[in-house]
Amino acid sequence: MTNRVTNTNYVKWPTFEEIKDMFQEHFIMDRREDGVVTVRMHCKGGPLIWSMELHDAIGKMWRLLGTDRDTEMIIFTGTGNIWVSDFEAASWAPEGDHAGETRYNHMFVDGRRMIITMIQDTEVPTLGVLSGSGGHTELACMCDFCIAADDITILDPHMLPGINNVPGDGIQSCFMELMPTRQAVWYLMTGDKITAQQALQYGLVSEIVPREKLMDRAYEIADILMAQNRIARRLATQVVRRPWKKRIVDDLDCAFGTEMFGMFCADELHSDLLSMIDYLGMRDKIEPSFVGKIR
Repeated sequence: MTNRVTNTNYVKWPTFEEIKDMFQEHFIMDRREDGVVTVRMHCKGGPLIWSMELHDAIGKMWRLLGTDRDTEMIIFTGTGNIWVSDFEAASWAPEGDHAGETRYNHMFVDGRRMIITMIQDTEVPTLGVLSGSGGHTELACMCDFCIAADDITILDPHMLPGINNVPGDGIQSCFMELMPTRQAVWYLMTGDKITAQQALQYGLVSEIVPREKLMDRAYEIADILMAQNRIARRLATQVVRRPWKKRIVDDLDCAFGTEMFGMFCADELHSDLLSMIDYLGMRDKIEPSFVGKIR
């Protein structure tokens, strides 16, 4: 082999342990020896509470893990039986004082990046494990594979009374790409609830699994993929993801901008939005130690 002397060095990429530590407030991460990384959303170890800080973190997480050469697959899931069901009012309060800056930096930019990085910047297969009820299910359903617990109820809450918000932050891309058009329009425009069985019927998920076997099934799927050739697996991921890439380019910026325009017209604030936990009737299903953390 010819000795090479170059003028520069590769830029140092953070190690997995550094990435894990960086995002520990938002995601609990574990990595198997074969490079399969599990990323679990949480808030102080319990069910997720939707915040501007999380909004910012998701895109950064996908970018760092998705282009890390020691990561071979990402399994993305939530904590407990709640997916995204509530907003942290204190986190979104700056929107009331600095609406333009907040809606640009933390909604339009961060909101787009958390979808764009998952689709465009991630080089490895992704598996969404839809473990709980609530909204923002595009975070799981737009992964390359998606399975769901058999007892969940999901919805897009944008058009529900008390929110009155255009469904343009990526959920429309998800529903319109995966579901039959008539069903996608119905659930986007009405906020109607979708059972796990309906999610399977409409193509949002590929399997529904008993809750107690959910992660076991996720790792079975990971084993199937990890038995394949590394380069072929990664390249095939980019081929099957092309419809998402096209839809993101054609759809996301304009729809997200329309949502932000609608929020200005209606003077809506995220800190005032209704609780998805109450709408879904899940208040009595939250672990007692986390009740005080959710409004």
